[in-house]
Amino acid sequence: MVNTARFKGFGFMWLLILLLTSCGGSSDRGTPASTWSATEYASPQSIASRFLTQATFGPTVADVALVQSAGSQAWLAEQFALPLSSSFLAYMDMRAAQFAEAAAAGNSAAPSVGPTQFYEHFYSQAVQAPDQLRQRIAFALSQIYVVSIWNDAIYAYKRTVPSYYDMLLADAFGNYRTLLEDVTLHPAMGLYLSTMNNQKENPATGLHPDENYAREVMQLFTIGLDQLNPDGSVQLDAMGNPVPTYAYADISGLAKVFTGWGWYAPVPTDLTFWDGVGEASETTAMSFYPEYHSISEKRFLGTTIPAASTPDPGGDLKIALDTLFNHPNVGPFLATRLIQQLVTSNPSPAYVSRVAAAFADNGAGVRGDLKAVIKAVLLDPEAAGPARVQNPYYGKLREPVLRLTNWMRAFSAASQSGYFLVPNLDSEASQLGESPMSAASVFNFWSPRFTPPDTVLSKAGLLAPEFQEAGEVSVAGYLNFMQATLTSGLGGGPGSFPPTSGGDVQATYPVEIPLANNPEALTDRMNEALCCGAMSEGLHDQIAAAVATVPLPAGPPTQADVLAALTDRVELAVFLTMASPEYLIQR
Repeated sequence: MVNTARFKGFGFMWLLILLLTSCGGSSDRGTPASTWSATEYASPQSIASRFLTQATFGPTVADVALVQSAGSQAWLAEQFALPLSSSFLAYMDMRAAQFAEAAAAGNSAAPSVGPTQFYEHFYSQAVQAPDQLRQRIAFALSQIYVVSIWNDAIYAYKRTVPSYYDMLLADAFGNYRTLLEDVTLHPAMGLYLSTMNNQKENPATGLHPDENYAREVMQLFTIGLDQLNPDGSVQLDAMGNPVPTYAYADISGLAKVFTGWGWYAPVPTDLTFWDGVGEASETTAMSFYPEYHSISEKRFLGTTIPAASTPDPGGDLKIALDTLFNHPNVGPFLATRLIQQLVTSNPSPAYVSRVAAAFADNGAGVRGDLKAVIKAVLLDPEAAGPARVQNPYYGKLREPVLRLTNWMRAFSAASQSGYFLVPNLDSEASQLGESPMSAASVFNFWSPRFTPPDTVLSKAGLLAPEFQEAGEVSVAGYLNFMQATLTSGLGGGPGSFPPTSGGDVQATYPVEIPLANNPEALTDRMNEALCCGAMSEGLHDQIAAAVATVPLPAGPPTQADVLAALTDRVELAVFLTMASPEYLIQR
């Protein structure tokens, strides 16, 4: 058994040293601890690892070797060709059936299906799914086109969010116009941003169409607040002020389009507008109910839909979504959001421009091809090349979910139950402070425009979105969570379904334990597995020194004693690396 008390003592002692010295300190070799080596970044292994850090839920030994041998373009082509590996909705339904069967058999501990089962499947797929690129892109899209599993309007309809996530997975490699329509009509979005059962205006009663989705589909999903140049820079008027993309009149005009939608029904009626037809309505695109759709004139973004005598909700929707899809802002807007999600918080205008150009034309005259956009993001010299290490502000804070999946994939984490019984981890004080599909609002866990106030970054006009959720409480919570996870595993326990004897998800460290006799070799492995080969000499020396202080058993030790000591060394090396600024900032 791992000596957790000893691990805890060494962990916090050496963490304090790391935090005090890694930002600008020097190692005894004379190398600044905060310096990344362009030579190391240019090695084939580090290039492959860095590419997989951006394109997956974390590099593995096998995937790094595959990218090294086949190349990133071939890897992308293979990933694009893979079918969707698994359905979140099917998994949720399977677990619901298990729970119902157990309850019917008299098992009073059988739970009801809920968000926990979504998290189970999310982490199972993040760790095990072969279609890693699709899984990673869907997670990125879920933070742009946000709905929340904990939203009051959604929570009672357990199948809506897994169905919505399946839609993101299915559309991840398709056309953006299809994605936009599928997001707009999905019942999860209808519930979340109140287009479900939205009705036309009624002057007699003072009723106005709900404007929630009309505002957010522009501000957060397609064109943003300000007019953009093709490189993502903001257009300014003669007074030097940003030119707004839309005004209130555009919101109110567009809101009329999003009326007359209700729950799916094979034969829509007034009754099904309000109540639907059971489970099928939770997972099927909303139906049109013409009697509730506005027939008055609709003006928005330079487009006018004339007043009509007959309601045409489907035709009006097509005009609205085509208008948004063809707006010149969409390319640079989506390019910036995806680059921020996958690569760096502050892409150069040239980088944004190249990705936006791929959105505008995939090379075959097609606008909105997401495969072309993804390739442009991940294969761009600014994402893949070593020159960026010269920019001290390049990169992004690794979001907490990706730190956890990185650990799971790098060190062959396995689930004792087979279900990856990972619970909600959104407590900042004691957990990650983030769980998938659980953002507090449509603005996601953090704003893409956030910059920490009164910092070097804000004074330089730079963004750092993930830092919006970083503070004393969340940093301490993350460290305590990782320490507990490393020593005891994650999730499960006697009260889980099925029950487990301890932490359900635990790393096996098949590569690392054989190296733990040699602190230098073990730290080299941390550099390779977690830092893309770019760990500074100063950090390397500090971790190796800390590992060396964990003694190996003297005398004629038992095999269990040796394994326990080696495991202590591995867990300490992992903890110190994952606590370091060099790891936490993805470069």
